Amino acid sequence: MLMTTERRSATRTLRGWAIHVLQEAGAIHECEEHGWAKDLADPHAREHALDIARQEPPTGLSPEQAVAEVCEVLDSIGETCPECLPGDDLV
Repeated sequence: MLMTTERRSATRTLRGWAIHVLQEAGAIHECEEHGWAKDLADPHAREHALDIARQEPPTGLSPEQAVAEVCEVLDSIGETCPECLPGDDLV
């Protein structure tokens, strides 16, 4: 019998990689209703994401470039979902 194992899909963009790192570190999460990424404003999670970027940069990127990309993506994400009514998107 042929068995297959499930593989993670490859991240195809640098922004996608940075979002994955931020999610893995717990620095951002997705609005359950609308799917927008939200910044959790957790300094420890942010530092953990930066450590991951420094230690495991994507192929072809220096650790400094990887950290810069993670910071750029984090700076583009707000703490609230733009589609939620005020008070509806509390964590």
